[in-house]
Amino acid sequence: MPRLSEIQMTSLMDLSFLLLITFIITYPTLEQGINVKLPRGTAETIEHLKSQTLAIDAQGAVFLNNRRISLDALEGELAAIIGKDPQTAVLVRGDERLDYGQIVKVLRVLHRARVTRMALVTEPE
Repeated sequence: MPRLSEIQMTSLMDLSFLLLITFIITYPTLEQGINVKLPRGTAETIEHLKSQTLAIDAQGAVFLNNRRISLDALEGELAAIIGKDPQTAVLVRGDERLDYGQIVKVLRVLHRARVTRMALVTEPE
């Protein structure tokens, strides 16, 4: 009976793990999917293990973790998140072309939702 040839899987496994590691490393560095032109500023870099991203585009549309949401729904959603983990931070990415009043409205919603940890995200100067 003829012997079947074996396929060497070592190279394929190495390549698979290399791709997996590449995606694991690059995923956290990807920018959020909402097109927001951030204002420039100087501040320390903050690192939180648990954070929610709140983006407001130039038209005033609000997005929580890349999902469009109304201000009314935002308060309930954030209150539920903070209720589960009060240490959760909210990173606010407001477009620099946005009317300041829109930012204030969002900050009021954060206050009503009892968010105690928040930061305004800027681009480095």
